[in-house]
Amino acid sequence: MGIVTIELGPRSYSVHVGEGLLDEAGRICRAARLTGRAAVVSDRKVDDLYGGRVSNALAKEGIKVSNHLVDPGELSKSFEVAASLCEDFARHGVDRHSFVLALGGGVVGDLAGFAAAVYYRGVPVVQVPTTIMAQVDSSVGGKTGINLSAGKNLVGAFHQPVAVIADTTTLGTLGRREWNEGFAEVIKYGVIREKALLSDLQSGTFDLPELVRRCVEIKASFVQEDERETTGTRALLNFGHTIGHAIEAVAGYGSLLHGEAVALGMVAAAQVSAKRAGLPKEELEELVRAIRRFDLPTELPDRLSRSQILERIFSDKKFVNGKIRFVVTPGLGNALLADNVTMDDLEFGLSALDPSPR
Repeated sequence: MGIVTIELGPRSYSVHVGEGLLDEAGRICRAARLTGRAAVVSDRKVDDLYGGRVSNALAKEGIKVSNHLVDPGELSKSFEVAASLCEDFARHGVDRHSFVLALGGGVVGDLAGFAAAVYYRGVPVVQVPTTIMAQVDSSVGGKTGINLSAGKNLVGAFHQPVAVIADTTTLGTLGRREWNEGFAEVIKYGVIREKALLSDLQSGTFDLPELVRRCVEIKASFVQEDERETTGTRALLNFGHTIGHAIEAVAGYGSLLHGEAVALGMVAAAQVSAKRAGLPKEELEELVRAIRRFDLPTELPDRLSRSQILERIFSDKKFVNGKIRFVVTPGLGNALLADNVTMDDLEFGLSALDPSPR
């Protein structure tokens, strides 16, 4: 087992990465000084696979458990489901001395984390991510959220977990599409901080627990420096996400997986980077090869309106004098916030996603 500590003063916590950790969930929760009832939130698919193991691990440590299930998929990240979840907490006697345990992928982690942030004005949350996307990214850093029709994650709260338990054996039950989408975030880390990740992914020689640990360490470095995204450092984690979130919303939540939309956003952001930050052509092509290595999309579906995507970007972000602070890479392994990116630049980036002539 590897442990990465997120150093945030009184909000510091450990991210446990390794195999077989679901059976250690009770011990890890006790070590985090959690008492009272555990409200285990999961979706129905993940609960069938792992709910019993986690409940048994908690029960062995004398922790009472209540189970709270939601439907799988992005549509569960809504006010309606969050409200229903909180009502269910109350029916099961979850109080201010209890804690929430989020067992599942990014949707469950975001939703359960948000519910924990607002229930009783905040109860502790333990993140137990079961997808690559969640293990390397969304479970770490304290961002929780739900979606609005106007955009993704527009309502949320910063609510750091008290522990993260990343059992990499759970990744073996992912479908091929869900497996591949998680690597979009790994590729992102290669772009913004550690270029060697891209080489490792291309060669296929990586050790999975070690890869997850490396990504968590990168995420930790950004979170520790800029926990609430006030200095701009943490914003670098959004490479590919400004356009990706807009694509995801226009496609309709659940139509494209989050990582698939981010992959498209990274291709577009790389084009903007070449124009505005001098990203060399050979490095842009290296990024595209890494994306294709995991069968992630590099072209927009024909049905998606480019103008609607641009409108969604404009409505979600603040423009000043027609310009936006946009994450670009001048060279793989490095990223910065550019303040000279215009809507014309974003349109140029989107044009790179047009399907190739057949």
